[in-house]
Amino acid sequence: MDDSYCETSGAGPRPGAGPARPPAPDEPFAECVLCREPTEYPESVKGITLCPVCEWQEAQRTACSG
Repeated sequence: MDDSYCETSGAGPRPGAGPARPPAPDEPFAECVLCREPTEYPESVKGITLCPVCEWQEAQRTACSG
């Protein structure tokens, strides 16, 4: 079986993975790159940041259909 079929790029946080680390109390949250709503990630996180809604929608679009 070829497991590489469903691999994702490591460009940003994994959908559903939760924050990479909790933000410092004074650190602002990053904006979603799609809708500009606040995300669960601090601004210091590198890569593509998505809000929970956009993460869910992206996961639905990229899910393997088995």
